[in-house]
Amino acid sequence: MVSAPVQVAPPVEAPARARRLPRWVAPVAGVIAVVVLYVAFRGKAVLPHDDDATLFHWLNDARDWVDANRNSSPIFLYVVNYIRLGAAGVYDAIQAVLVALGWPGLLGLAAGLGWLAGGWRIALVSFAGFAGVGVLGFWEASVETLALTLSSVVLSLLFGIPLGIWAGRSPRVRRIVTPVLDVMQIMPTFSYLSPMVLLFLIGPASATIATMIYAMPPAIRITAMAIERVSGVAVEASESLGATGWQTLGKVRLPLALNTIMLGVNQTIAAALSMVPLTALIAAPGLGEDLLRALARVNVGAALVPGVAIVLIAIVLDRMTRAAAQRREGGTRARAVRWGGFAVLTAAGLALLPVLAQDFPEQWEVQIVRPINDVVDWIEAHWYTFTGFLNDAVAYGLLNPLQDVLTSAPWWLVTAAVLVFAWRVSGMAAGLVATACLLCVAALQLWEHAMETLTLVLVASVITIAVGLALGVAAARSRWFAAGLRPLLDAAQTMPSFSYLLPAVALFGNGRFTAITASFIYAVPVVARLVEDGLRAVPGTVVEAARSAGSTDRQLLWKVQLPMARGSLLLAANQGIVMTLAMVVIGALVGAGALGYDVVAGFAQQEDYGKGLAAGVALVLLGVMLDRITQGANGRRSPHKKRNA
Repeated sequence: MVSAPVQVAPPVEAPARARRLPRWVAPVAGVIAVVVLYVAFRGKAVLPHDDDATLFHWLNDARDWVDANRNSSPIFLYVVNYIRLGAAGVYDAIQAVLVALGWPGLLGLAAGLGWLAGGWRIALVSFAGFAGVGVLGFWEASVETLALTLSSVVLSLLFGIPLGIWAGRSPRVRRIVTPVLDVMQIMPTFSYLSPMVLLFLIGPASATIATMIYAMPPAIRITAMAIERVSGVAVEASESLGATGWQTLGKVRLPLALNTIMLGVNQTIAAALSMVPLTALIAAPGLGEDLLRALARVNVGAALVPGVAIVLIAIVLDRMTRAAAQRREGGTRARAVRWGGFAVLTAAGLALLPVLAQDFPEQWEVQIVRPINDVVDWIEAHWYTFTGFLNDAVAYGLLNPLQDVLTSAPWWLVTAAVLVFAWRVSGMAAGLVATACLLCVAALQLWEHAMETLTLVLVASVITIAVGLALGVAAARSRWFAAGLRPLLDAAQTMPSFSYLLPAVALFGNGRFTAITASFIYAVPVVARLVEDGLRAVPGTVVEAARSAGSTDRQLLWKVQLPMARGSLLLAANQGIVMTLAMVVIGALVGAGALGYDVVAGFAQQEDYGKGLAAGVALVLLGVMLDRITQGANGRRSPHKKRNA
């Protein structure tokens, strides 16, 4: 039997691989489409600002209802008023203790706490810092600022540390708390003030509560992180010996996490001290009052001196808490030396109290306002050509054109462009959140002022990120440059945000560019640090492999280090933009206008309260939009990875 020949089927050709368009085609097409639509619809469907908007009147009516029912509504009688009285009681108690100590007792206590935290060096820094405040002539106002800061920190830690412990032990609680903390940290400081005035009136109580809310997120986050990172082996060993959950927490988790929790205390104090001067807008006492009066008179010298006093307090508290966080427990002799030094220094200060006057001696004060103003006058006379050129170049070359585009474009076109950009950069969720934020801003009837604020933020962010990137790259590539830059970054990060207005006013006077300069000084240190850390974290083996392949320094940077540090670079951009927004809004105090001015006007004039409250909400929405876009980009795969997928 002859078998039939086997027929072999012809080979099936693989389908031709679809040709893909270059990656740049879609973005360029999108930009062209937006430009065409802008030209076609320019000036149409815009939302001009209206100070007499219905929403503002409705919010004013809500404020009037609250004022009328403050002493009759159960919510105020049994909740809000007791919270206000409790916060006021904490502030009054701490202020009474600080005042009773007098300047000798407070200097002795500061030196003693410094010795206890970090030895004689920190004791010397603490003594010199508080003595410097007295020499500047702002002892009484500094004590009020210190009392407000400490009362806010005490309340922040009282609620923040237990909540952080809970979040560190429960993933479910952490998932619930994290988005709330994100919003709290994104919110510009101005946004906290209007609701506080509505609920708690003006004064130290509302200032304490506002500062507490602003300063609490670091305490919660860092405590949760510290508890979560405690060695599982130590916890299991404790539980295997029969310890209860509370015993394990008190004897294992908290002792092992204590140093990290102290870093949270440090960050909480720094956040509180940056917020406290701003609460002068709601009649809080302290150095913020002197600073606001001087800024209103454009008296740089009178503004700089209380600013320096705030910086000195910040440095003392920062060094003290950092030393406590980094301290290593010694033996019995070391503990005896620490506590003995604390007792001697504190007792010495208290012993001098009956001998010396309670008020800081006026003859020891140094007046430096006039010399500072003389320097400012010299700068204005000799640097005007440069500062004026820089101011005009940014205003006419960047600010005015961008602001004209954003305010004359149809609101739907701006919203659609943001949706597409956010979707492409950070994904669908970020795009929808950004769109919702812009729609809410439009509903608040503050579109035009929001676009003016967005203009300032975008221009300031571009300048800040560019300079921060350059400094970070230089620091990562040169240890000598990094060593020289580090003290400047440390000092800049210690300063409260209010202090950044002073050099900007001295150089450029009042105006939008002053706000941009202040935000640049405020945000550049964080951007530079994150960029440097990201580049230094690139594995050395990868760098050596690139060098052995013949890469130049420039190729190594652009093709290896920057792509591998993408996460740190995007985090730097995120932090730079959020911090720039916070500082640009404060720039309303020096003539930046826009939403920041609306918030300030809401404090100053009763009829503008509704507009100020709505502006605070609009600032939060802008912050959430910008944060979601930049944070979401970090979760997306890089274009290089997409091409190789």
